[in-house]
Amino acid sequence: MKFPMVDLHGQYLKIKDEVDAAMAAVIADSAFINGRAVTDFQQSLAQYLGCRHVVTCGNGTDALQIALLALNLQPGDEVITTPFTFVATAEAAAILGLKPVFVDVDPHTYNINVSQIEAAVTPRTRAILPVHLFGQCADMEPLLVIARRHHLFVIEDACQAIGAEYTFSDGRKCKAGTMGDIGCTSFFPSKNLGCFGDGGALFTQDDNLALCIRSIANHGSVEKYHHERLGMNSRLDTLQAAVLQVKLSHLDEYTVARQQAAMTYNRFLSDDERWQVPALSPNSTHVFHQYTLRLADGRLRADLQSRLKSAGIASAIYYPVPLHLQAAYANLDYRRGDLPAAEQLADTVLSLPMHTELSETQIAEICLSLKG
Repeated sequence: MKFPMVDLHGQYLKIKDEVDAAMAAVIADSAFINGRAVTDFQQSLAQYLGCRHVVTCGNGTDALQIALLALNLQPGDEVITTPFTFVATAEAAAILGLKPVFVDVDPHTYNINVSQIEAAVTPRTRAILPVHLFGQCADMEPLLVIARRHHLFVIEDACQAIGAEYTFSDGRKCKAGTMGDIGCTSFFPSKNLGCFGDGGALFTQDDNLALCIRSIANHGSVEKYHHERLGMNSRLDTLQAAVLQVKLSHLDEYTVARQQAAMTYNRFLSDDERWQVPALSPNSTHVFHQYTLRLADGRLRADLQSRLKSAGIASAIYYPVPLHLQAAYANLDYRRGDLPAAEQLADTVLSLPMHTELSETQIAEICLSLKG
């Protein structure tokens, strides 16, 4: 593709000397597992987020599963979440025997519709799992009020929104992933903060939870060969941590580049009745992991994608089948029509290239091809 969805090579070339030196240092030290770069990165990310504890792990899906294990949720417990997200959010719960309970989304921000959460609470509900989708935070202040009222845990899926900032009514500002009991993120290469393979992390302000999370991610062990609980083997290797440490120092400039690209897209596209440009939450900054249009008529989507492809321009549909209609969750007995906003978005969204290397000239060409 002339214009791919992401340009990781272009991003690498700009920081090549820093990344190469960081990786060479790890190789020279040869501590490839749990080396110094892992501890350094955890401390740096905790400082960036304003969070007491960051615990790295193997990937974002592991992070979600570890969070659920750390909160001691039991088979049959219910977890309220969104149907309009990547499958890992619900999968991490279901694989542990928990029951995902889906609540519809806001058709403008695409995040969980907080006004519908309380009606979904039952005596078996133990947690709320919001997703900060496409780069901006779900409406956390009222969500946290509901959680406190019903004594529920809150696990934030911040895999697409690292660095996004939520403002509370009292003026307090918090980064995505630091407001609930546990936050989770992914360092998949295409994420806003991505490594050169798989990686993930959990965030918490709670000292005891941090100890439990570290133990679970390390075979249930705090002291070597002594295992206090069931755990798993999920760790970020030292080479990936070194890459992430370099990229973290550039994360704010990456965010600005994405925001500028989004505003340029808006300038070219906001006057067309065939689609709506991304809506901005009044309470959250947007770090634009994706730039996603909502088409007025979903029947346009195939034609638009074909037109873009002919011009060498990538596009993507996130997500064409909402989770409540996936075959893997048929046992939950959801039907089409149960969650209409999520279903409509699945039929009408279209994401355009979004990354740190996009120029105004490139965006103009993409938009010209899209508009026809």
